[in-house]
Amino acid sequence: MNKNFYITTPIYYPSAKPHMGHAYSSIIADFFARFKRMDGFNVFFLTGTDEHGLKIQRAAEQKGLETLKFCDELSKTFKELSKTLNLSNTDFIRTTEQRHQKSVQSLWNQLKENDNIYLSKYSGWYSVSDEAFYNDDEIEEIDDKKIAISSKSIVEWVDEESYFFRLSKWEKPLLDFYEKNPNFISPESRKNEVISFVKNGLKDLSVSRKSFSWGIKVPNDKNHVIYVWLDALTNYISALNYPNKSNDLFKKFWPASIHLIGKDILRFHAIYWPAFLLAAKIEPPKKVYGHGWILSNDEKMSKSKGNILDPLEIIEKYGLDPLRYYLIKEVSFGNDGNISQQRLEDCINSDLANNFGNLCQRVTAFAIKNCKSKIPIKIKFNKDDQKILNNYIENLNNIRIEIDNQNINFYINFIVNSLFEANKYFNDQEPWKKKNDHERLDTIVYTTLEIVRKISILLYPIIPESSLKALKIFDLTEEDIDFNSIGNNNFLKKGNLIKKIDILFNKIEKKND
Repeated sequence: MNKNFYITTPIYYPSAKPHMGHAYSSIIADFFARFKRMDGFNVFFLTGTDEHGLKIQRAAEQKGLETLKFCDELSKTFKELSKTLNLSNTDFIRTTEQRHQKSVQSLWNQLKENDNIYLSKYSGWYSVSDEAFYNDDEIEEIDDKKIAISSKSIVEWVDEESYFFRLSKWEKPLLDFYEKNPNFISPESRKNEVISFVKNGLKDLSVSRKSFSWGIKVPNDKNHVIYVWLDALTNYISALNYPNKSNDLFKKFWPASIHLIGKDILRFHAIYWPAFLLAAKIEPPKKVYGHGWILSNDEKMSKSKGNILDPLEIIEKYGLDPLRYYLIKEVSFGNDGNISQQRLEDCINSDLANNFGNLCQRVTAFAIKNCKSKIPIKIKFNKDDQKILNNYIENLNNIRIEIDNQNINFYINFIVNSLFEANKYFNDQEPWKKKNDHERLDTIVYTTLEIVRKISILLYPIIPESSLKALKIFDLTEEDIDFNSIGNNNFLKKGNLIKKIDILFNKIEKKND
């Protein structure tokens, strides 16, 4: 079995400061990366910034800054966000790096050598905001302005010399590829959308611009810069040291296990990117997953609408782990999701403070008082104990399968149900009434502590910092986190000391409470 796993976020366009959509993509990718690591995989987790194109050049001009300096400042902001979000990324790529430029120009040369690039003239609609070309049927007019129907971005008429990629040539090979690889695009609705678009016919794609200079130069033609999407998409292989395909990183991790992206850039990743790769005789990634948007009052967040929610402000007020938990639990993965302060506070109070934090505190305090601060020694499981413990063993493979299908909803629901059952078990078993039957008292305490350990490990990919705090009860560290250990009902070493921990989550005091 191949135990290598390569996951990528979109590389973010740093024309403005990070918003909740950036945080969401990164947190979800980090969830998968952490889960795979604790399941014994070698993980390469990539994120970064896309720093070329006319939009960046214009944004820098508006600020009165030299373009690279502008990129340096904003890329630093995104890099710091990665740390703030406690991401476990392996690498952070910038498209202004020399290693990336080398990869892009090498890919260009390969495409040209294989007769997939030619020089002609482009006339058509172009959105600087989207860095995307649009057909006439994708444009509408509002208030005397031409607008892209899908993104609502203003488009401009472009008429200039351009290099073209023979995208039309790859229409049938792409459809064949989708058929042979039915899991390449997820969720299913996005797959249907892509296949329908390709079946309607593909036109050759303009892959260079002559009217501005901020980008990677076309090899042997310094008048042209390479189209920002051909440039940006190449980051997924430039981080693996392409064009050196014999190097360890490329051999080990390519093709990527999953490109995690927002649904608005699905066409670039599910049509253009595999076409570029097939044309260069490189295997496409295994999966592209187009998740939904994080909405603010039912609208996609954007700088122009002024409805951007700052993740840093929410983290400052509520903490990082509550935000991570909320985004993973309350946004049904694959669909759009609204941010609500009310729901966030409910999640903190109900799920985190009561169901998880309070369980850890109650059981630990009871064990310290009634079991001499030690993991109980004399244990005799009955049917109730075995049933609740064996539920984890019985679901080990189910969890793996659902994670491989990106079914985060299954994972979080399993945890929520497990917390409910754990609290119910402790309450129903009433260990405080078993002080005359110490073996039964000890067994209840041991069983509940074992459940706390299992749930804390399951929560690690979601709320890593809080999970590690909970595991301090058993003197366990990050190195001890192993998904397989959830299937061991006798993991805790009997007689070991139990440590008291601080409150994991403070309840939010509400005005109406």
